[in-house]
Amino acid sequence: MRKWLLLACAALFILPAVTKAVNQDSLWMYENYTKKEIYIPMRDGVKLFTSVYLPKDQSEKHPILMTRTPYSCAPYGEKNYRQLYKNHYNQYLHEGYIMVIQDVRGTWMSEGKFVNVRPFNKSKKGKNEIDEASDTYDTIDWLVKNLAGNNGNVGVFGISYPGFYSSMASLSGHPALKAVSPQAPVTNWFLGDDFHHNGAFMLSDAFAFYTAFDQPHPKPTTVGPKGYKYYTHDNYKFYLETGALPEFAKIIGDSVRFWHEMYEHPNYDDYWKARNVSSALHNLKPAMLVVGGVFDAEDCYGAWETYRAIEQQNPQATNRIVMGPWYHGQWASNDGTHLGNVRFGSNTADYYARNIEIPFFNYYLKGKGPEPKIAEATIFMTGENKWKEFPVWPPKDIAASPLYLQPDGKLSFAKPAVAGSYSEYISDPARPVPYTEDVHFKRTINYMTDDQRFASRRPDVAVFESEVLDKDITLAGPVIADLIASTTGTDADFVVKLIDVFPDDFRYEEEASSEHYRVPSSTYPMGGYQMLVRGEIMRGKFRNSFEKPEPFVPGEPTKVKFTLPDVAHTFQKGHRIMIQVQSSWFPLADRNPQQFMDIYKATSKDFKKADIRIYHDAGHPSNIILPVLQ
Repeated sequence: MRKWLLLACAALFILPAVTKAVNQDSLWMYENYTKKEIYIPMRDGVKLFTSVYLPKDQSEKHPILMTRTPYSCAPYGEKNYRQLYKNHYNQYLHEGYIMVIQDVRGTWMSEGKFVNVRPFNKSKKGKNEIDEASDTYDTIDWLVKNLAGNNGNVGVFGISYPGFYSSMASLSGHPALKAVSPQAPVTNWFLGDDFHHNGAFMLSDAFAFYTAFDQPHPKPTTVGPKGYKYYTHDNYKFYLETGALPEFAKIIGDSVRFWHEMYEHPNYDDYWKARNVSSALHNLKPAMLVVGGVFDAEDCYGAWETYRAIEQQNPQATNRIVMGPWYHGQWASNDGTHLGNVRFGSNTADYYARNIEIPFFNYYLKGKGPEPKIAEATIFMTGENKWKEFPVWPPKDIAASPLYLQPDGKLSFAKPAVAGSYSEYISDPARPVPYTEDVHFKRTINYMTDDQRFASRRPDVAVFESEVLDKDITLAGPVIADLIASTTGTDADFVVKLIDVFPDDFRYEEEASSEHYRVPSSTYPMGGYQMLVRGEIMRGKFRNSFEKPEPFVPGEPTKVKFTLPDVAHTFQKGHRIMIQVQSSWFPLADRNPQQFMDIYKATSKDFKKADIRIYHDAGHPSNIILPVLQ
């Protein structure tokens, strides 16, 4: 997880063709904006450090667009400007927005105590009871009362952790707050975002993040933590050799309290429920624009779940969702043409900025109309590579269609008719299935569309494949894995992967680069490519309850049913659908000892091999329920 680098990384994707324009925009920003650094007082006396970029043009009043972040509003110093001109934020500068970036409570140059995903307190009493919503309220109140030339309209947006603070902003209730855009928002760190998926600990993201974040912060500072010095840049090797989770806790040390709180709360208890943002999203007044990437390795769940929660709990709210074919934050990178080896046929990031985000804020903050025609759900359908608009999401015209696992590695929409049929593999924690084929240091962003041929060739991965499709099949909504499985142990993980198998003769047509985007290299052999469309892990002991885990009875066929994040993909005629099932996904997720226990306390001696069976017969019809668009 490298969220604190997101805005800096966005600059890396600027295309060579626009370098000259970027330099011109840099000069324009310095000539037309003034930077002020301000400490804004909160109701409890704590002061939050805030960078404000004010347009010099006073011929009209200007709206305020704010991001609250734990990743620093650097660079510090009123003569040092943030490079807001390096992506589509440049348009906000030319529209005359007052741009505000704030270090949240207890981070960087702000005072106070930092609390990870600080719970929302809907019953605050007195000046000393605060949360991120009240800090947002107090900040907005100060800004509209003290910034000369503002028009009294405020918007808040942010990506990832700043997406969480955007969700919290929507709960502030300040009348000046007119529009909020939570983008890839952290929403639930136990069920689907960042550090846990369905109770499985997402080890590599968590460790990489907390060795360089949330270090002790006794006083305001402009100097960030140094991070951990790895002895090898082979990701798989490092996490395997380091061992069980207590060994990672030793490396983290005692200073990062949240790391140890995660260990202290292995189940979905009140600690995690208080940090479930979706349960707090009631009585929202601002217009909402939820944004995310269908290939976001970190907070794909958060975007879908935030939109759903707002819809369910605020039926009268103006609430829209945009999901593009993006990795984490790619919509702010200038280049949305591809991810890894998979191409999208256009610059989807540019389309989003021009047609959705900028018109959204311009209308609600500047009154620049008419009201933009932004659909309830604007979704990019991969496979066919087209933007589509829906009046509701998931679409009403989808059919929940079970795709059944069959003997001999087949897939069919017909139930299996045979008896006593299953696929079997040995799950060995000493040789866990990697999540990607290559050797690398940091967790890749490409793995969400990676070629899965490496996994289909392993003996510890069960593979099921359809016949060649004689027509297009479009999926639009959540996918449900409904497995019948057994293990010789008392716990097991189940990773289900939905894969698009390209024809053996497939190749991308050569395209010419343009001034708007560049075409990636086409040297990778795309014939027979097994594109990961969606993958998800389920920690088996939570199959019936995340609050009260249960062991497996060794050898007993058991239902393991769980929901994968929504899919927006068309399997085209001539392709095949593949399902892979495995019991490790390393080091994305920590290894399961395959014994029923508190895994955070496991030692190396606790890890055991297990014989896993996935059943596919008339009495045990394992299937994957697909949301097929009619």
